[in-house]
Amino acid sequence: MFDKLLRKKTTAVPSTLQERLAIVKEKPVPTHVAIIMDGNGRWAKQRKLPRIAGHHEGMKTVRKTTLFANELGIQVLTLYAFSTENWKRPKLEIDFLMKLPGEFLSTYLPELVENNVKVEMIGSSDLLPSHTKEAIQKAMEATAHNDGMILNFAMNYGSRFEVVEAVKTLALQLSENTIQLEELTEETVSGAMMTSHLPDPDLLIRTSGEVRLSNFMLWQLAYAELAFTEVLWPDFNEESMLSIIEDYQKRSRRFGSLEGDEIK
Repeated sequence: MFDKLLRKKTTAVPSTLQERLAIVKEKPVPTHVAIIMDGNGRWAKQRKLPRIAGHHEGMKTVRKTTLFANELGIQVLTLYAFSTENWKRPKLEIDFLMKLPGEFLSTYLPELVENNVKVEMIGSSDLLPSHTKEAIQKAMEATAHNDGMILNFAMNYGSRFEVVEAVKTLALQLSENTIQLEELTEETVSGAMMTSHLPDPDLLIRTSGEVRLSNFMLWQLAYAELAFTEVLWPDFNEESMLSIIEDYQKRSRRFGSLEGDEIK
């Protein structure tokens, strides 16, 4: 199965990686992994290429990471594709980034369907160009009946925006008396989030050496394990992912308790 998923790679996967993969799959893996994909621009700059070349290379990494996460048995993979702050970038770069979902999905959608991956999106679609929205909608419809790993794109997403929208929803419900004040709990708030149907991330990965959350899933990451790597996103590969999962499996997730809990 592993060889099949990576059949388009030009180099063979080392047997040692396959052996490590087999060992990892015998232990509990994170149910939900969230990734801040960072470093495309620096990758391009190091090679004296335009920033958009880094974004295009990063798109290939999305494919590799998705297929490998699926092989690992991860149930949800959330990728921070475009933040509400990214609109401040140069128009040429934004226009290119808005074309990438269409290119990625038109190229790899059959492969996602073949591997039973379900495409979803969180964020606001209001400002997205019509061609971007159409590409994502087409992918969601084509994979709607898949019941395997969820590939969840965070597009035009910002966590503070999400929280504000959740507060508005709950305030409206209070004003209409559909819920009472004493019914406002952590579970109620979680139910008003864009990720209400998903488990909270067990693991957050950020590439490129930056050590911050950048307004990403602030509510949902309350008890997530954090992993920061110096690897730039276009260079992030199966070995990078495997090493982080191996480290995750060595951790004891306490959730605030004294004795700690076993990794779920």
